[in-house]
Order: sequence, then structure tokens, then C-alpha cells
Amino acid sequence: MIRKINRSLPAALSVVALMLVSAAAPAAPPETARIAIKDFMFAPMELTTHVGAVVTWVNQDDEPHTIVSATGLFRSGALDTDMSYTFTFDKPGTYRVFCSIHPQMTATIIVE
Repeated sequence: MIRKINRSLPAALSVVALMLVSAAAPAAPPETARIAIKDFMFAPMELTTHVGAVVTWVNQDDEPHTIVSATGLFRSGALDTDMSYTFTFDKPGTYRVFCSIHPQMTATIIVE
């Protein structure tokens, strides 16, 4: 009597093993970036980052400032000295931001 070997079983086991390894691997922490608000400017004025990035603006001026998306996606309240505002960019695109108190203050966030 000749026994037939089920050739799909090893392939199925390989897929299950790969799924278990993938599920057990820790997720990479999100990319973070810091933008300083100093001398009535954002520094850097242009930032390129990736989807999922967490960007934090920190006011280092003695005057209050805001962080406002030109499309209305996000808007901080007034940030006094040493206060910060954080936003997570979950979609690719080019985001223009400005300070609503001092609209000449602008910056661009490019999310790839």
C-alpha cells in the first residue's frame, strides 16, 4: 500500500508560523518630531516625516502662539511660554500650518 503525502500541510504550517511571528513582533514606536516656536518663527519651517508621525510644537517665545492647519484639520489653543501642542499625522499629504495670532508665521509638514 502506497501512502500519499499531503503536500499542502507543510505550506499551511509555514503560513501559520509566519503569522505567529508577525503577531508577536513588537510594533515600531511612532516617529516623533519637535518644532520649536522661537523668535516668531517655526523651526524647522519645513519638515518631512512619515504616516503615523507624532509632531510636537513647543513655544519658546515670551508671546502666545497657536498651531493651525490651513485646511482646518487641527487647531491648538493659545500656547504660552513652554507650552506644547501635539498632533499625529495619520495620512500622507502636505500640511500647511500657521499661527492665527501672527499669520506671517508659517510652516509646511510633508507626510510621506
